Amino acid sequence: MSPSSPERAGVLERLWRRLACCGPYAPLAMFLLLVLPLLTLSRAALMLWQADRVGATGIWLEMLLQGVRVDIIQIGLLSIPLLLLMPILAASPFWKIWRRLSAFWVILATALLVLLEAASPGFIAEYDARPNRLFVEYLKYPGEVLPMLWEGFRVHLVGGVLATAATVWAIARLLRPWLDQPRAWSNLKLWLTWPVVFLVCVLAVRSSVDHRPANPASFALTSDPMVNTLVLNSAYSVTYAIYGMRHEARSSEVYGKMSEEEILQHVRTTREMLQDPRPLLGDKEIPTLTEQRSTVRRERPLNLVIILEESLGATFVESLGGVPVTPEIEKLKAQGWWFEQLYATGTRSVRGIEAVTTGFLPTPAQAVVKLSLAQRNFSTLAQILGRAGYDSEFIYGGESHFDNMRGFFLANGFSKVTDENDYVNPVFKASWGVSDEDLFNKTHERLLAKHGDGKPSYTLVFTSSNHSPFEFPDGRIELYEQPKGTDNNAVKYTDYALGRFMEKAKASDYWKDTIFVVVADHDIRVRGETLVPIERFHIPGLILGADIKPRVVKTVASQIDLPPTLLSLLGVDSRHPMTGRDLTREAEGLPGRAMMQYNENYAWMEGNQVVVLRPEKAPTHGRYDPAKKHLDSVPPPADGQAIEQRALAHSLLPAWLYREQRYRLPASGAAQAAR
Repeated sequence: MSPSSPERAGVLERLWRRLACCGPYAPLAMFLLLVLPLLTLSRAALMLWQADRVGATGIWLEMLLQGVRVDIIQIGLLSIPLLLLMPILAASPFWKIWRRLSAFWVILATALLVLLEAASPGFIAEYDARPNRLFVEYLKYPGEVLPMLWEGFRVHLVGGVLATAATVWAIARLLRPWLDQPRAWSNLKLWLTWPVVFLVCVLAVRSSVDHRPANPASFALTSDPMVNTLVLNSAYSVTYAIYGMRHEARSSEVYGKMSEEEILQHVRTTREMLQDPRPLLGDKEIPTLTEQRSTVRRERPLNLVIILEESLGATFVESLGGVPVTPEIEKLKAQGWWFEQLYATGTRSVRGIEAVTTGFLPTPAQAVVKLSLAQRNFSTLAQILGRAGYDSEFIYGGESHFDNMRGFFLANGFSKVTDENDYVNPVFKASWGVSDEDLFNKTHERLLAKHGDGKPSYTLVFTSSNHSPFEFPDGRIELYEQPKGTDNNAVKYTDYALGRFMEKAKASDYWKDTIFVVVADHDIRVRGETLVPIERFHIPGLILGADIKPRVVKTVASQIDLPPTLLSLLGVDSRHPMTGRDLTREAEGLPGRAMMQYNENYAWMEGNQVVVLRPEKAPTHGRYDPAKKHLDSVPPPADGQAIEQRALAHSLLPAWLYREQRYRLPASGAAQAAR
């Protein structure tokens, strides 16, 4: 039998009598006593859930103990606002206000902690990390995110809401006696103790007597990034993400510092290493301005269609060692340039958009598509082609304002945006917009119209069917697995839609005048046990159409190498600030290079040599085996310091160019004409 109400009331009264010695600090003491074990239990449960990966580290106890340290930091952060108000509101004239405000704050803070912990399993399952900046960014788009959560994470959503509601109810009942507590401390006692308590709280938040306060890097105990996030609590992870977003202009400096001259010198030496003959022009205002004369000479430049495939990593391509769910791509790859070692720059669509459409290097900050200083006069492929007489259009099946795509594109060279509002009677509409089938039907319609205009065009097409909750029309494909709504089935459907589009394109008049690029924005659920899971950055890439001859590109390449390469294939001469390689002029057999931003870690890969830059920690070296898809740690090689310097220079370069607004095209009169 459960205790009667009088018995429960008696327990609460005894509890609050014991806390009476804390005076006005009693609700904060209660907050500490409640939240510390709650967060520890949540962490322990997550560790047991991920027992295989945690067990591989062998540091169970250390993780729990360091986790308590993180929890104390978070409790301190949530306590400081109340402590700042205490000298006034806990004094005698305002005691009633203090009781109500402190109770409300404790209820709100505890509910927030519970909500974020409840959201953690689903977020970890999807993104291999505790809620982070991506969690914060998604809050800006409730119209898209809520349907996705309901369709794909219904159990997590309902469970989290119920757990939070139960917490609010329980804490409210627990704090009810506090609302009737008489004031037992004098104002003098309050004011004498307050500086000491506040100082203790600040020291708890700092959690270190070193020069720098504790941060997530302080709790990076293993080489497995996901396991490191388990040491944190989700509120701390989100709090630090928000802090980082406010200080992202100099975000790359967490890896080290280097003068502007040194940065540019390493950019030059990297070009020499890659035997890139294109000169930097020495423009002080646009330091990376490059003269590029196309290697393919044409009487009339070709049209360009870039198909950016949502989350279609190498894990879904059989010939790249993945699951056999892209038979159409397997057929197409022999008809053009096929990239065997192409790597994404990041783990989000907006990062892939940044690389493929602007050639901009990645940083720990948000992609420039969303950053304020890039919302005008920021160099893009559309701007470069615009000077050669091209019209540019972005075609998407969802709401184009998501991730600020519409705003960025229209401000930087695109003349038209087509999104879900422009589809009449679509075949299928899902949480993220119309199906890829509808998207490609619209693309075919628009390409036919453009071909009739006779003006060169650039079309960026962004798919969305391969996005959780993986919704697509019935009857199109033979399902790879059950149930229907899985990533493998969604990829097989988007591959089907791509195949049907290519069939129509080849039969159309525009095919002979158009180069098509099929490339992924990133792989799905990027995760791994190494500091940067390079195998999950591996993506397919294909260039075909017009007069493109079959070729297998074996060198290590990055998404940022696509725009300069395409300019040459199109037959467009230009001056631009892109640092990517023009692969049409690169000799066979060069090792190549790629860069990958994984949360706060930055990997620089030359051939199979890898250096990983980490915030406030020494770089680590590795050797990547593409056949085994594994990164092995190795001692620094003889040229290790030189590689580290090249990596650091290229990690610092984009933040500097963005901050100084130097990633732009020269004045129109200085631009080279196309052809």
